[in-house]
Amino acid sequence: MAKVSKNSKVDRGKNAVESKNMVKIIKFVRSEKSGAYATREKIVHKDLLQDTVKNM
Repeated sequence: MAKVSKNSKVDRGKNAVESKNMVKIIKFVRSEKSGAYATREKIVHKDLLQDTVKNM
């Protein structure tokens, strides 16, 4: 019986295809009180990207 490497490619089916259509948005926002920067992160479908960026 042969061993399978942990790093070998595994067919993940539908999940692999779905994840390719998702994007992560990172926006830096400056606080008015302290002046420090904070990040807002969101993962959305790439079709909803423009609407989400406008509303963040």
